[in-house]
Amino acid sequence: MFSRFIAEGDKIELRAVERGIDEQPESGGRVYNSTVYEIQSEDTIEITMPVEKTKLILLPVDGEFDMVFYGKSGLFQCLGRIVDRYKSNNTYLLLVEMITNLRKYQRREYYRLGCSLEMHARSLQEEEVQTIESRQPYTLEQGLPLKQSVIVDISGGGLRFLSTHRYDQGNLLYCCFHLMNGGEHRKCEVVCKVLSVVELGNRPGTYEHRVQFYDMDPNIREEIIKYIFEEERKTRQKRRYYTE
Repeated sequence: MFSRFIAEGDKIELRAVERGIDEQPESGGRVYNSTVYEIQSEDTIEITMPVEKTKLILLPVDGEFDMVFYGKSGLFQCLGRIVDRYKSNNTYLLLVEMITNLRKYQRREYYRLGCSLEMHARSLQEEEVQTIESRQPYTLEQGLPLKQSVIVDISGGGLRFLSTHRYDQGNLLYCCFHLMNGGEHRKCEVVCKVLSVVELGNRPGTYEHRVQFYDMDPNIREEIIKYIFEEERKTRQKRRYYTE
């Protein structure tokens, strides 16, 4: 069944699994990105070791992970256990045993790309919020002060950014940033809704915000997805260069 839906080269998101009080698996925390390297059997696969900023992430042997596969026919999910780590043909790999059956995974999220992009933002004024929430055509007021921040990951559905200014959960924000697509700078102006706010423990006064795009122009979403695919392509080329 596994090889019917998943192929070598498919992207994977891994999230560590912990056992709750009732011994039921609970996933949460950091997401690691990998790809299927080789399907050895219907319950054992090799995947590439996650890399961040050219640094290998040594996931623990015997660690259990919630795995989401980006297959050609959609998203699929199962739990897997890392049984070995090694290097083969100059590629660092993890041997993973499937511990649950593969199942179709329904979600409206997008692949998230780690990045470092300058952004400027502000909270929307009450009149702007009322107009947007009433689904009426709108034009945001120009020339208002903006706060500087840094995007640390982005997807077609939202982004995560750091700022020394704290925005409240549930607020609507105007966010402006630039992407490099096809050798050209593209300006993106979007409205976002704040889903969560956390002050960084190692950087007091700096806040991590997770936001969702709100009432988004499909053309801008397409620009973001194109940017993500282009950056992923560059990353794969660099990894191939370092492993050859």
